[in-house]
Amino acid sequence: MLLFVNLSALTAQDGIKLREDYQYHIKRANEPMKVDGVLSEGIWAEAQEATDFFYITPIDNKVVEQEDQTTVMMTYDDRFIYVAAICKGKSPYLVTSLKRDGNSFWDGDTFMVSFDPGNERTNGVGFATNSSGVQFDTELSGNLGTRNGGGNNGFNSAWNNKWQCETSLHDDHYIIEIAIPFKTLRYGQSKVWGVQFNRGNTYTNSFQAWTPVPRQFFGPDLGYNGSLIWDEVPKKAKSNIALIPYTLASTVKDFQNETPADNNVQVGVDAKIALTSSLNLDVTVNPDFSQVDVDRQVTNLTNVNIRFPEQRIFFVENSGIFSDFGIPPMRPFFSRKLGLNDDGSAIPILYGARLSGNLTKDTRIGLMNLHTGSEDSNPGNNYSALAVTHRLFGRTVLKGFFHNRAGFLDGEFVENDYMRNMGLEFDYNSQNGYNRFAAAYSLSFSDAVSNKNAYYHLIAQLGNENLRFYINFAGIGVNYADDMAFFQQKNQFDAVRGEVIQIGYDHLFSNLSYSLFPENDVINQHVFSFTNIGDLDRETNQVFNYTVRLGYDLALANTSRISARFSPRYARLLFPFTFTDNPLPADSYQWNEFELEYQSDVRKDFNYSVGGSIGGFYNGTLKNVTASLNYRQQPWLNFGINFEANELNFDGELSVENESIGNSTLLLIGPQLEINFNRDLFWTTFVQYNTQADNFNINSRFQWRFQPLSDLFLVYTDNYAIEQWGPKSRSIVLKLNYWLNL
Repeated sequence: MLLFVNLSALTAQDGIKLREDYQYHIKRANEPMKVDGVLSEGIWAEAQEATDFFYITPIDNKVVEQEDQTTVMMTYDDRFIYVAAICKGKSPYLVTSLKRDGNSFWDGDTFMVSFDPGNERTNGVGFATNSSGVQFDTELSGNLGTRNGGGNNGFNSAWNNKWQCETSLHDDHYIIEIAIPFKTLRYGQSKVWGVQFNRGNTYTNSFQAWTPVPRQFFGPDLGYNGSLIWDEVPKKAKSNIALIPYTLASTVKDFQNETPADNNVQVGVDAKIALTSSLNLDVTVNPDFSQVDVDRQVTNLTNVNIRFPEQRIFFVENSGIFSDFGIPPMRPFFSRKLGLNDDGSAIPILYGARLSGNLTKDTRIGLMNLHTGSEDSNPGNNYSALAVTHRLFGRTVLKGFFHNRAGFLDGEFVENDYMRNMGLEFDYNSQNGYNRFAAAYSLSFSDAVSNKNAYYHLIAQLGNENLRFYINFAGIGVNYADDMAFFQQKNQFDAVRGEVIQIGYDHLFSNLSYSLFPENDVINQHVFSFTNIGDLDRETNQVFNYTVRLGYDLALANTSRISARFSPRYARLLFPFTFTDNPLPADSYQWNEFELEYQSDVRKDFNYSVGGSIGGFYNGTLKNVTASLNYRQQPWLNFGINFEANELNFDGELSVENESIGNSTLLLIGPQLEINFNRDLFWTTFVQYNTQADNFNINSRFQWRFQPLSDLFLVYTDNYAIEQWGPKSRSIVLKLNYWLNL
């Protein structure tokens, strides 16, 4: 019988207490195991049962009712960890898509097991599925954040590995059976791991966990794991080498430059080599990422670049070791700066190698080297990155990094073309995850740079179940090189001179939020928030961006949501900038905005969101309308369309040249069609009509997964100019990759 804690003291619990009170003792299977969702093996009748799950949302103060309970059992043999789950509840069960790692996966009925093999609460992995056996796997870091404003940057769903899963359906329950190879996990010689089981139940609109987790935290938060206790220390996995060769044939036509079609045949290989059971080496030679989802186009009404997520396979495993430095708008390492231009076009990567994982129970390391080829007269670059994370106590870590970029031309390094950045971060997190204090400092070195070359940040977070306060201060010098980094406000564009000008600036962000959880069947949560965002230019010592945001969010029991925002804003354009026909003058502007958005019940086959904003925009006005319509024919068809319209009006206002600034209506329309023929055969098509980018884009992808993680892709991409209609570029790619375990 498991010992349960007093839920009235839930907010006072910490990970140490939970791991003492919630223990799963796993025993070796004494018979062959078959993953079929039937649970006919005798070991399942003998295995310990983990049950009596708790609600996380919409409430966190009671055990799930027996008719909706989950029972989990585990066993293992020399090759696999086996997980079986019996998920009670009313059918039919919601499956949003048959596509692995789909964006809508968590909107359906789901189950997840997550492991912290180092038992250190700072990194782990999760394996999730649903009633149709669709797979979703993710890396987890210790900074998953909180639901009421803390973000969820600690999930890395681009991480993939081979594992097995099968299910069986019944009237009042479904059964899941999972086999996870020891080879996919990075672990040391420890008899105790961290473990958590989570379940999403759409009928009750709830998310649940084996151990009690406060509702403002995400279910797999590593600080609230139970203990997985082995009957014997798991043996080191045998040789774990995966080779992933690929070959492709492509044809690309550039209509704008009127060049002949470029027909190409290309081969390359990726390799994953487990040097130890907790340390992995990734190698890539002549990589290609043509099968990666295209970036979703957006309307950018700021004067700075927007950060798009990394999706390329080589960069994603253990990516948090390198990227979990800085704060969201200021990241000292951003892998999309490597092998990609600012417009997202590819720079050829010749080779790359990456070592990542645990050196000891408390120390993680990441070491990467990557070489890009030269283009025209532009030199190639050699990039190196070293990151080390050491757990001091509990969830508190000390982190350090070193980055180096060196220009490379005609077989030699360019003497004065280099960048070197190095820094340290201290990050204290309380055991219960409510409180956090962090500080960081780093320096940048490049040719002829000796001052104004530092970056810093300070973070404080305090809170409890209802109240959360978060604040950070950060700053960067004008000479801090961002060749491998992303600093949102550092690169300012001067529309008159047509130049990008780098600045040094300081940044402030603070958020105070208060959540109420009514005890009724209609409303799940009220959230009231107050946010400040400000940026100060170091050269002029003037604030050039300041926003106050008053927010209210209402979460209903049927999954629908309502959000409202009122934002007084101040902006000082440091340089003239163009949103319409002619540039706005570099001057100070003040205005107010009001935003409202409604999201319908996502469990319905047809669901939608509508929203909009109205108010000023610099010295003009802005009206915004957004809508998203989605239709699902479970589980094989998903059709959606996103729409955004922005009406900019600057009537009577004069530009830098004393001409009318002008008015503009910016449209963004994006239909998407996804057909899942089965769990291994997919056809996805995106259409994106973007008047701001003057681009009409079609991206259509056929994918056949003929073996686990081995695919045949046929990708068609077409781009057209909108204003003066005509083709810009067109490409067709046929790619075959094969995952071979040695």
